[in-house]
Amino acid sequence: MIPYSPPLEDMQFALEHVAGLDEISALPGCEAAAPDTVMAVLDEAAKLARDVLAPLNDIGDKQPSRLENGVVRTPPGFRQAYRTYVEGGWNSLPFEEEFGGQALPAVVALAVAEMWNAANMGWALCPLLNFGAVEALQAHGSRELQERYLPKLISGEWTGTMNLTEPQAGSDVGALRTRAVPEGGHWKITGQKIFITYGDHDFTDNIIHLVLARTPGAPSGTKGISLFVVPKILVNDDGSLGDRNDVRTVSLEHKLGIHASPTAVLSYGDQGGAIGYMLGQENRGMECMFTMMNSARLNVGLQGIAISERAYQQARDYAKTRVQGKPMTARGPGDLAIIHHPDVKRMLLAIKSRTEAARALAYFAAASIDRARHAETAEARAAAQSQVDLLIPLVKAWSTDLGVENTSLAVQIHGGMGFIEETGVAQHYRDARIAPIYEGTNGIQALDLIGRKVGRDGGAAAGRFIALMRKLDAELAAQPGDDLATIRQLLGLALDAVEQATRSIVAFFAEDPARAAAGSVPYLNLFAVAAGGWTLAKQALAAQAHLASRSGNPGFNETKILTARFYAEQFLPAAAASLTAIAGAATILAVDPEML
Repeated sequence: MIPYSPPLEDMQFALEHVAGLDEISALPGCEAAAPDTVMAVLDEAAKLARDVLAPLNDIGDKQPSRLENGVVRTPPGFRQAYRTYVEGGWNSLPFEEEFGGQALPAVVALAVAEMWNAANMGWALCPLLNFGAVEALQAHGSRELQERYLPKLISGEWTGTMNLTEPQAGSDVGALRTRAVPEGGHWKITGQKIFITYGDHDFTDNIIHLVLARTPGAPSGTKGISLFVVPKILVNDDGSLGDRNDVRTVSLEHKLGIHASPTAVLSYGDQGGAIGYMLGQENRGMECMFTMMNSARLNVGLQGIAISERAYQQARDYAKTRVQGKPMTARGPGDLAIIHHPDVKRMLLAIKSRTEAARALAYFAAASIDRARHAETAEARAAAQSQVDLLIPLVKAWSTDLGVENTSLAVQIHGGMGFIEETGVAQHYRDARIAPIYEGTNGIQALDLIGRKVGRDGGAAAGRFIALMRKLDAELAAQPGDDLATIRQLLGLALDAVEQATRSIVAFFAEDPARAAAGSVPYLNLFAVAAGGWTLAKQALAAQAHLASRSGNPGFNETKILTARFYAEQFLPAAAASLTAIAGAATILAVDPEML
């Protein structure tokens, strides 16, 4: 497998010119994120990703986690890598200083996490879920729960999980049957949960499960669900570990990809009931869990970006060394490496441009989280939070779909060797396939977008973001050159399509929500592709300024402009064609299930 090299130059460019790192570091509480400090953090994270995590990726694929006599064993080297990660303080980057965090902005933590996931997605799933557990406890936990669990979850000494799914309750969380019965100062939890990522492992000596369950007399559906903190090992009042709780690992799933990650079936209460503690208010567990799920959805979107980057590097380096035939454009004798073939260049540019667009959009979303937390006025914080809510389904769904498409292209570039496991590129394809499914399938993300994020407010938040993207038009128009002119024209047409589609979705949602739902996926894709074009246009504009001032790396800046133009020409016109699919969604409703 070709080694992983973190794309620090591109990451820095996106942080500076799309996320607005200078603005973020000026916010109250974000002063530690000066650009020089952030670049030093990324440099050090790159070493851990490249030198420690990436070499274990193939090992984890070939030697999966296993359950032996009730004990989960992770692949060779994984436990030691996790200890190195914790000792380096990496787990604590974005969390509150009060409980041992370093209080760096969310956008910095996201950029660092990209490298973990690109290097070794199966390993990186453990800290991903832990981050969500910390955020849920920070937002909804009592002072007692926070003091007992947060310090060690933030340090990474313990890890957290999210327990939603049951055999009969997947996306329909309201159908869950796990029970919670009050007993003294705690609750007794009984039931079974499936698909629990890192539900058991050997990284740490305790795991803190966040478990959805139903209390006696609770209303049916999601309105009757509560959330509980259920430790694998009970924690004494002095913070020391006590007895083993009544939670057992029944089995580990055998999966298409992410073999290293132990996906557990957990049984609660085989011996009378696992002890748990309510997090937040009774019957409002879904509100608490959504804090965790929004964090997870952003980070799962990041997985699509990370795996795309890893596959791109694999395909690019292979294409530079694989000699096969003479391209039509070649001059002189002899065959050339396949990277000279126009169609191979097209596929590489497709992966590269979409990865860079999605990366910048994810960073912009994370920076919006920082603005929502730290902006000086309540009005500015509310506006930023509205933007976060709109962007998360775009980032999650679009980026993970791209992860599958891009890794498939990487296999194609390898030709027949891509279908052979020894090259390693097939692993990226297999690993990428889960991301559009978990943390809410991408169809659910589209429904969330048209319902909670667009239909509910009549398209107001979407309109504000479209207006923000349109502000770039004047800046592009003021610059000379055919490249930026082409980007400007095609981006403008795409934004026109998004605006028209948003009006249609708002009207459909008010009149016939099912028709809006039938067009929800094309709408999400149109919106996301246009937003990706906007992030690349911003970067092309910055690259042009660098070239004009003779600053930065000329080759990098020239490539940025051409990459943005390629994306605009290849993907923005196709996105605008989604208007037909959105308008024609009624055909989907006309088809009877018996016809299929």
